[in-house]
Amino acid sequence: MALDENIYQLRRQKLAQIEALGQRAYPHKYQTTHEIPQILADYKDRTAEQLGDPKVEVRIAGRIMAIRLMGKAGFAHLQQGGQRLQIYVKKDDVGEPGFQLWKLLDIGDHIGVRGYLFRTRTGALTVHVQELTFLSKDLLPLPEKWHGLTDVELRYRQRYVDLVMNAEVRDVFVRRSKVVQSIRRFFDAHGYIEVETPMMQPIAGGAAARPFITHHNTLDLDLYLRIAPELYLKRLVVGGLDRVYEINRNFRNEGISTQHNPEFTMLEFYQAYSDYRDLMDLTEELLAQVAHEVTGSTVVRYGGHEIDFANWQRLSMREAIQKYWPENAGPKPQMRDFASAECVGALVRRFNAAHHPHMPYDPTDPAGKTIAALFEAVAEEHLIQPTILYDFPAAISPLSKKKQDEPEWVERFEIFIGGLECGNAFSELNDPEEQLRRFEDQVRQRQRGDEEAMAEVDYDYVRALSYGMPPTAGEGIGIDRLTMLLTGSPSIRDVILFPLLRPERKTAAEEDTEAE
Repeated sequence: MALDENIYQLRRQKLAQIEALGQRAYPHKYQTTHEIPQILADYKDRTAEQLGDPKVEVRIAGRIMAIRLMGKAGFAHLQQGGQRLQIYVKKDDVGEPGFQLWKLLDIGDHIGVRGYLFRTRTGALTVHVQELTFLSKDLLPLPEKWHGLTDVELRYRQRYVDLVMNAEVRDVFVRRSKVVQSIRRFFDAHGYIEVETPMMQPIAGGAAARPFITHHNTLDLDLYLRIAPELYLKRLVVGGLDRVYEINRNFRNEGISTQHNPEFTMLEFYQAYSDYRDLMDLTEELLAQVAHEVTGSTVVRYGGHEIDFANWQRLSMREAIQKYWPENAGPKPQMRDFASAECVGALVRRFNAAHHPHMPYDPTDPAGKTIAALFEAVAEEHLIQPTILYDFPAAISPLSKKKQDEPEWVERFEIFIGGLECGNAFSELNDPEEQLRRFEDQVRQRQRGDEEAMAEVDYDYVRALSYGMPPTAGEGIGIDRLTMLLTGSPSIRDVILFPLLRPERKTAAEEDTEAE
């Protein structure tokens, strides 16, 4: 029998003994008067004398995280709300049945206690227990030490144990919740309406990504899990909802990395009668507020860098390539070097001659697509401080409005912080005929082998635009990556409670059992 199985059986026996004492194995509830964090906050500065006159009576519940038996008395630490409080149990106070229960408890069990607060001789705030109530048995042993570095996958797979053992992990997800709360406060205060749009869609649109496919049996209809809510949110702007936002789950059938998870959370918002420069100002205000409300400061540490969410730089994509062009690749590019596919190809050859590994380059790609790839190779890794990177090639921006003076470029920006791309925004294309042409071009790219391009034209969206959409700017910000930055988390899996993992391998014993 495996060690865990042996412990499981021993603890099952203890559970039967606890029931024999008259305690319910799995009671329905326990009425408390205080939570442990509340006690620690309210009474941490009270002296022993103040706690004794009058006595502070409490009923609390929690999980046992440490236990020490000493003859006819003992101490334990209860954990609840991410914090721990000591309790003192004495046979004379809890009686014989209560003390028999005490001796049957294990680390990890949930109990309720009634008693009063006092300070031990060492000054520790403690509950002097007068009554013990059993609430739940931990049948499997908690780890003595949860090794976050050596058992990373186990931590993700058994997040319920990770949260119990690591207070800093719990704090990450508390902060994540605060991020979402802060975002909602900001947009509600700015006159936005929160909405919900479909997560199953007949056409995968709104972003360049491979979708997940599902099937509706009754309608005999293939559907796609949402890769973005964009086209539905802009339909709402057509309908007269001038300011809308959604905090949404998106699904993209792509690789997994420290920055990518197939299921992720986005904030997406749209503002009528505005352009992308209006959203630049709004974005800087939003993220500075969120950072301050979540961390208490606009300055955070991430990846060894001190990042100030109140201090932004703005660069066009071409300016970023110029600014971070490597010295050994020759003179910095001039604006004329981005004017044609031939000029851009010459830049790539210069860069590749001085840099290894070489940047992938396909001369048949549109010049704009190559410029975007050149930016990623030359400049992206340098964007540590909050940066708005604006003006993108039209070739990679099928939903963006073109610049009036440069039709090969569009009014689009992305947000980079700590080396992470955290958001994407643009002045929305609202010309239905131009939108139709770009959708058709997307379909042609798909037919040429681009699996992230749209597979079919969304004619209903074109029809919506034909009813008239006002000048509008829209933006999406990744909640997961923003949380990474505000919690110092190096991987997106650290900020998703249950990230996608391969199925757990079965043990030899489990396989033998199935074979029988």
